[in-house]
Amino acid sequence: MSPAFSALKRWSLLTALLGLGGCAFLPSPQRANPAHAVAPAPDPSAKRRPSLETQHFDLTGPHQEVVGTVQVLFARYENTFEAIARAYDIGYDGLEEANPGVDAWLPGAGTPVYLPTAFVLPDAPRDGIVLNLASMRLMYFSPTKVRADGDAARALEVTTHPIGIGRQGWETPTGKTTVTGHVRDPAWYVPASVRAEHAKRGDPLPHVVPPGPDNPLGRFALTLSLPGYLIHGTNKPAGVGMRVSHGCIRLYPRDIAELFRRVPNGTPVHIVNQPVLAGWRDGVLYLEVHSPLAEDHRDLMTEAHGVLAAALKRAGREHVSLNERAIAKVVAAHRGMPFPVSAGAASPARYLANARVILNTAPLPAEQSAARVD
Repeated sequence: MSPAFSALKRWSLLTALLGLGGCAFLPSPQRANPAHAVAPAPDPSAKRRPSLETQHFDLTGPHQEVVGTVQVLFARYENTFEAIARAYDIGYDGLEEANPGVDAWLPGAGTPVYLPTAFVLPDAPRDGIVLNLASMRLMYFSPTKVRADGDAARALEVTTHPIGIGRQGWETPTGKTTVTGHVRDPAWYVPASVRAEHAKRGDPLPHVVPPGPDNPLGRFALTLSLPGYLIHGTNKPAGVGMRVSHGCIRLYPRDIAELFRRVPNGTPVHIVNQPVLAGWRDGVLYLEVHSPLAEDHRDLMTEAHGVLAAALKRAGREHVSLNERAIAKVVAAHRGMPFPVSAGAASPARYLANARVILNTAPLPAEQSAARVD
């Protein structure tokens, strides 16, 4: 399939999602990555192992900064990025970012597809919900149960899910807010600005969209102290992990159902925009770089040097040597996965080549029509 045809297919998907209002879907610029960033493939004869956890992680201590594991699967014929993303709780754009040069609509049988299922935790309070707009991920920090041995120390669990955010011109704001309420089967009261925009396109919307399959808010919504913004589900899961809304935060139906049950009123919500993250795990420093949002013109290399210096300082390792060549490659490729950049650590290419090879359980189109993913 030609790149032009692939782009046309992406446009068709986004066009099919138009007209969904306060969180209405509209096309966003495709994130581009340099072709040279494609890493060597892992051994295609390697044993396929079960996938590791991609959503829930116990934090072993206050200084743990990286969770999860980068994994790779080999595509089956007619796998699509949309199906792979939903099967492994990844956002669509995040999967594209991790796999530059791979056709999102027909990767081809045997093509390695890397899953960005390792995460550097954002530089934000580990208290309640953290939304990182640049990575389009939600992190929910919650206390775990008291251990069986009676240790009453408050351990933390972090739950992470992909999110859809506001498109350019309707940006999701940064700052701190609070969960104020839970609404099951919400009605959507269409803002006047959204109705005016749709009217100009010849697609008028009613003042109120009742609960049901045509409601873009889905089955569950968390209200926020930030007026006009919600964390909610969607009736079009293909848009999760894209910049497609009018500012609201949307999740896969199964993810918002879990948060709706677990997140109490009063939970703080920290909204940040951090395209470059650095964190330690097992004495190795990792660097994770995402494409900045279209309106964000910061220099990624300058940002990387800043966050790496901060990571060295908080660990008391200011004099530790780093692999500058690896840092330059990670910044240039901005593949949205953590790569080791400590001196002596594996190169980015070798790191990916050694990724855990997992069983491919993503459904094919016929399988998707036979059974819902969510």
